[in-house]
Amino acid sequence: MKKKNVLKIIFLAVLVVGTVLIIMQQRNTPYQHDTGFVFGTEYHITYQSSDDLQPEIDKALAQVDTALSPFNKQSVITQVNNNRPVKLSEMFTEVFSKAESISRETDGAFDITVAPLVNAWGFGFKSGVHPSRHIVDSLRQFVGYKKVALVDGRIVKKDPRLMLDCSGIAKGYGVDVVAKLLRDKGVENFMVEIGGEIVTSGISEKRLPWKIGVTKPTDDATQTNQELQTVLNVTDKAMATSGNYRNFYYKGGKKYAHTIDPKTGYPVQHNILSSTVLASDCATADAYATAFMVTGLKGAQAILRKHPELMVYFIYDDGKGHNQVWYSPSMKKAIAE
Repeated sequence: MKKKNVLKIIFLAVLVVGTVLIIMQQRNTPYQHDTGFVFGTEYHITYQSSDDLQPEIDKALAQVDTALSPFNKQSVITQVNNNRPVKLSEMFTEVFSKAESISRETDGAFDITVAPLVNAWGFGFKSGVHPSRHIVDSLRQFVGYKKVALVDGRIVKKDPRLMLDCSGIAKGYGVDVVAKLLRDKGVENFMVEIGGEIVTSGISEKRLPWKIGVTKPTDDATQTNQELQTVLNVTDKAMATSGNYRNFYYKGGKKYAHTIDPKTGYPVQHNILSSTVLASDCATADAYATAFMVTGLKGAQAILRKHPELMVYFIYDDGKGHNQVWYSPSMKKAIAE
């Protein structure tokens, strides 16, 4: 009996010492801070590791670029848009399938075929002029997620002029790719941010949960105003924000937002100014944040009733010139006091 007790004491002592050593090692392991440029924007990645993983991070992001960047002449999506035979990569297929699913769930509010309309309104690849109704109606003939499908490993279009643009999901997917790389390397504490889309895990360098600010909407095309509306505790979650208040142009005294409604072909005139979504992965958060800018508040609330797993924080115009806030009940616990 005494021998058993001695063994138990030894086991507990080893366990305690081992735990202390692990904690000490974790505390002594430095946080790396990597920055770079991808998808036309900056990335900032903070992670706790003794190793510099930036070369591998850049390699992974280059693979995403090769799959999804319409600005890369050799990318898979460019070949698809140019109707050239191409072997679809696993990344391209994964993003296309997710985009197709979210398009169905949002009744087409999220649509990766909207690029021609975006371009016609002067955003994206080239600067344009206010398109006529005839031009908009003409372009709508080859816009619509139901007009393209993935069949037996290839993209099938109902109209060869149809173009794919994954800008509403690619950044989020890139964040997911880097987060997976870090997890595969055994990194437990990190924050990955690409152009405002974020995934966090564990704790920050301050030994605290990750806190992410939501910027207050202002008509600030220079993006110099960084006043915060609120701060969210984002731990082991993905977060994406979409907003029209910084991406617009004026013509004829009217403001045109960068978000185009795929159904009407015109910039949205809904009341949501800023759409923040928390989800299990960043590609999903990114796509839904974009979709909610199209649906408006009531439309978003209807979708959320079918998807309670999504946490949202909306800033919207009440129609009287005042900004109001609406967030899902599940988001309340994430709002920092």
